[in-house]
Order: sequence, then C-alpha cells, then structure tokens
Amino acid sequence: MSRNLNEPQEPAVETAIAPVLVQPEPLDEPAPAPLEALASEGIPSRFCCFVTGTDTEIGKTLVSAAILHKLVEGGLRACGMKPVAAGAELRDGELHNEDADMLAAAGNVHLQQNITTPFLLREPAAPHIAAALEGVTIEAVPILAAYTEILAASDAVVVEGVGGFRVPFNDTFDSADLAAQLNLPVILVVGMRLGCISHALLTIEAIIARGLVLAGWVANTADPEMRFFDENVEALAARIPAPLLGVVPRLEHATAAHAAPYIDLAGLPGWPSSRA
Repeated sequence: MSRNLNEPQEPAVETAIAPVLVQPEPLDEPAPAPLEALASEGIPSRFCCFVTGTDTEIGKTLVSAAILHKLVEGGLRACGMKPVAAGAELRDGELHNEDADMLAAAGNVHLQQNITTPFLLREPAAPHIAAALEGVTIEAVPILAAYTEILAASDAVVVEGVGGFRVPFNDTFDSADLAAQLNLPVILVVGMRLGCISHALLTIEAIIARGLVLAGWVANTADPEMRFFDENVEALAARIPAPLLGVVPRLEHATAAHAAPYIDLAGLPGWPSSRA
C-alpha cells in the first residue's frame, strides 16, 4: 500500500522499478504489482512519471513532450504514453490524436500505437462518453499491460493523463484510479489563469489522498493576459509541498524543443542529471 510521502516522515529506502521522486528527501517506493516481475528479472530502475493537470487544455502534453525531449537529449531511450486519448481523426488509414502524436514525436522509442495509446477514441469528448459511443469499456488491465511493455523497452517513460486528475473512464474507474495503480510520482501542470490556485490545491489534495508522491509542479501560461501572474506563482509555491520545476511562457511555437529550456528536473531524485 502506498504511503503519503508528501507528509513529514523519516526517510527510508526501498527497492523500486522506477525512481519515485520525494519531497524533500529522496527515497524509493515499492513498484506497482504488475511490475514486480520485471524487478525479479533484474531490469534496472529508470525515470518514470505521471503528468497530470489542473484542467484540460492547460499544457500537459507540451510539458510531457518537453520532459521527453530533455531525456532524449541526454542519450536515454525515452517513450511517452497517453493511455486514453479522446478526439482522433483518420489519416492515411490510421487514427491520429494530436497529443499522442506529439508525445511520439518527442520520444525516441517507437512502439505500436495500441501500446502507447491503448484507448484511442474518435469523439473529442469526455472519455467515458467517447468510449460509450464506440461500445468500448476503458479498463485498467490493458493499460497496465501496455505500460509494462513500454517500460521493458525504455530507459524512461512519461505517462500523460487526460483532462484533469479525476476524469471518469467508466462508472467505477477514473484517471485518479489509474494513477494510483501505476503508482508513479506525479508532476502537476498548473494552467496559469484566474482560479488556478484553488484548482491546483484541490488537485494536490486528491493526489496525496491516494498516497501518491507529488514530485513537482510546472506553471504553464494558459492565459497570457493573466493579471498578477508572478504573485499567483508565488502564492502557489508557498502552498504546494513540492518544488516548482519551471514556468513556461506562452510560446509562439509550442513545441517540445522550445518548452524544454523552461523546465528543470535535474534536482529531482531519479532524474538522470548527469546525462540530461
């Protein structure tokens, strides 16, 4: 059972598949059950994280792609995963989703689409609605199995959630449940716009309530006209029990390469700082 590592406690060290990022002291957390077999086979630890956001359309994909870009620049085999994507169009005989495609382009481990995005849905709607329209049930098992395949082929994995932290997948399973089952350290993208402080703090409560580690957060400029931008960042930094990993401005060209310089994960335990 996961422990809440964002509350003060004595640090401990445990064996894990993926490094778990802890604030303020580094320590490792037990790997999720589906990955225990990999540990017994001696597959080395690697950097893995789950990227979530305060809402939809606030920069999760841009930040996820930027993290992948930095990992690739450091010489690692890095793969992005978008377990559930709603809003796909048919091009050249294949379904494409803008977010999933951006992650694929930023990484350098290229696997089949049904592995990196097990649930790719056509309708640009809430996932449980889009899935129902196609007669599909979004379940954890295919996602966890696909994640295990990605992990075996990569040095680093960045898993991007969908929408905010608690997005329904079916009547009994949502994106927060998926994050808990993956048991990865969480990076929160805060869309900087009016109301972001409450959105961020409520999201963080939900993350920590599930025993997950909040590794850090990124402030992304969702509203370039936001008043008192710096004051809002300062208010968030004073209240979030994890480090600020970067402030991404509104970019003329919102690409992984352009966003990457604004994000710094080198101080986080598990990040391959000597190489990326």
